[in-house]
Amino acid sequence: MHPTPPETTATADTTAGSGTGSAPVEPPEQRRIKLGGTTREEVLTMLGAGAGSLGLDWLLYERVLPFSGAFGFLLCWYLLFLALYTLTGRLQWDALTVRERLATAVAWSSGLLVVAVIVEQIGYVALRGFDAARHWNFFTETMRTTAPLSPITSGGCLHAVVGSLEQLGLATLFSVPLGVLTAVFLVEAGSTRRGARIVKPVRVLVEAMTALPSIVAGLFVLGVVILTLGAEKSGLAASLALTVMMTPIVTRAAEVVVRLVPGTLKEASYALGASQWRTVWHVVLPTARPGLTTAVVLGMARGVGETSPVLLTAGFTARMNFDPLHGNQASLPLYIWNYVKQPYPDMVARAFAGALTLMLVVLVLFVTARLLGRHRSATDRPTRRPLRQARPVRTAPIGGAQPAPALATTALAVETR
Repeated sequence: MHPTPPETTATADTTAGSGTGSAPVEPPEQRRIKLGGTTREEVLTMLGAGAGSLGLDWLLYERVLPFSGAFGFLLCWYLLFLALYTLTGRLQWDALTVRERLATAVAWSSGLLVVAVIVEQIGYVALRGFDAARHWNFFTETMRTTAPLSPITSGGCLHAVVGSLEQLGLATLFSVPLGVLTAVFLVEAGSTRRGARIVKPVRVLVEAMTALPSIVAGLFVLGVVILTLGAEKSGLAASLALTVMMTPIVTRAAEVVVRLVPGTLKEASYALGASQWRTVWHVVLPTARPGLTTAVVLGMARGVGETSPVLLTAGFTARMNFDPLHGNQASLPLYIWNYVKQPYPDMVARAFAGALTLMLVVLVLFVTARLLGRHRSATDRPTRRPLRQARPVRTAPIGGAQPAPALATTALAVETR
């Protein structure tokens, strides 16, 4: 007999399988789509769309349409770029890839636009105030003996920095306890049906104060404290106006942080017999301490740059005033507002240098808030306990059997966070 060739056998098996219908039908292989990353085709497509949209935008602005202005030119260029990028991408990619890369282009361009605006503002302020800020006397002297035509090497913003720090310190001293207590009240009292009725008007008031214009806060303190009670314009009055602005900011941020405290911690405290106020003091507030610190620093960053409340309540002086309770007291916002409107170039340079100093103060506050928000105490760090060697335990003989050593249960590695 002659052996059957392998090809004939395979053909016969395939034919038999197809005839009986028992052979499994494999599904078509799905093509993987790789999202993210940058390819050469994508870069060339983006550059081509950018160049083509720029040429088309110039043609429309200069030859066809009666438009003018840099802002409109840049806006039309951006819209044309997105349209051309979508069309050219659709010629070589599928719809899902086009949408993903178009969203990536929009996100990157939006981020670059925000960064460009911030850099432009900081650069403009730094450029205008560099002549005054590069001299050390600007940070160590006051404007007491400086006239409008005095050289740039005379005078500084030391009295304004001291006034801003004192006013901000008093406002923080007033607003932080009030804001944290209000936040705790909104969270703890709002958890019960009876307290929800009391919490609702308080929450409405806090939300209304969050959107309150700053000049209204200054007018409130001016009318109640200065005109009605007869107090003089001083750093204390300015700090009260700043307190009105900072309290809702601290309250809203602290409320979010207090709500994030796990309910199991409070339930464990109640189970041990602690009262509600002891649970809040010993459990809730220590757990939310990093977030509360962030809320306080954000409120301080909001209050340090306010101008209109301080303008109506603090007055202005060119001398150093360490006493916030009596006499007019300058601050950095007032320093900037008073000198930037004068027609003397050196005074304008001092105002821009003061604005640069104020920006640095706000930057320090926000960086501090970020660092404190990431803070973790030593008890929050994960620790691992090693396995402990168990001692052999001898059991009593049962039924005349020989005693056999037994090992106690081994302690597991415990991770506490």
